[in-house]
Amino acid sequence: MILSDEQQQVRDAIADFCRNEIVPKAAQWDREHHFPREIHQALAGLGCYGVMVPQEYGGAGLDAVCLALILEEIGAADGGTSTAISVNNCPVCSILMAFGDATQKRDWLTPLARGEKLGAFCLTEPQAGSNAAEIRTTARREGDSYVLNGVKQFITSGKNGQVAIVIAVTGDGKPSQRMSAFIVPTDTPGYIVARLEEKIGQNSSDTAQIVFENCRIPASYRIGSEGQGYKIALSGLEGGRIGIAAQSIGMARAAFEAALAYAKEREAFGQPIFEHQAVQFRLADMATQLEAARQMVWHAASLKDAGRPCLKEAAMAKLYASEIAERICTDAIQVFGGYGVVKDFPVERFYRDVRVCQIYEGTSDVQKILIARALANSTSA
Repeated sequence: MILSDEQQQVRDAIADFCRNEIVPKAAQWDREHHFPREIHQALAGLGCYGVMVPQEYGGAGLDAVCLALILEEIGAADGGTSTAISVNNCPVCSILMAFGDATQKRDWLTPLARGEKLGAFCLTEPQAGSNAAEIRTTARREGDSYVLNGVKQFITSGKNGQVAIVIAVTGDGKPSQRMSAFIVPTDTPGYIVARLEEKIGQNSSDTAQIVFENCRIPASYRIGSEGQGYKIALSGLEGGRIGIAAQSIGMARAAFEAALAYAKEREAFGQPIFEHQAVQFRLADMATQLEAARQMVWHAASLKDAGRPCLKEAAMAKLYASEIAERICTDAIQVFGGYGVVKDFPVERFYRDVRVCQIYEGTSDVQKILIARALANSTSA
């Protein structure tokens, strides 16, 4: 796939910003577990909070390929920042675009797309990760309100975000019929940040356990109809998988570029280590894998832009990109040798940041299940 002039301009603009404003500070954010609000505001000003949201709702009005390009560039600069922005775009904004009513789009989608608010998506629970059908958080109707009770786990921006989309049980019957989706402002009484997880990486993005204790919200904050929650939750995962694949490529690319530059500078046995064939072959494999993953992401995103089904292609892109990204980061450490595992050099951070990409938005095993189902229902790959 060849990028259009507009897509190339978008990528160049974000790359320039990230190179100048994020890259010099990312290691410090990682050490200090710092959430860079000022950088988020600047990225929002560049349209990164609502990339695919129409301009009438405060977004940039761009396409899925542009979103993938933006997340790759931010991911190459700082993994945690790219994750928070990925979640805000999809599933948060994408759900409100697809299922929100006119008032919800005005009151919630617009400030989210403008970057006046940051969104979180509350689906996973301590006992319900890949199997969303097992969630236990409830939303009980009481007159003109719903009262939420339960626990959500591993919630990106659960603390630093201002708006959460929450999937909760509202009825009985099949999983596809008993869940509903809700908008919950995070300053609502009963929305409790119970725990911030200590992670190996992506420390510029908070990952929280959220407890709902008699958290009362207006009934008008329900998204769609009662019983649509499962459908709504799944609707955001396709685009989300493309986004995680894109940010994986960004982190892997940063590791590859660092390794390539180091190989040309570091000398051993009287010459730069790049001149040794073993190092050349390793770098050649890294570059090839990186380009293959990128083309898979662009293909899935272009299918989405064309309005064509891309569940299988998104799963393939997420699976391959996230797994190959870890391998590329590992190989980058190998090129650096002993320096690769010390914090004076960036590749150990890239490795720590990229590892979770094989887990969130559906583990690698879940992606394989989705791909296999698609193959079972088709006559060709």
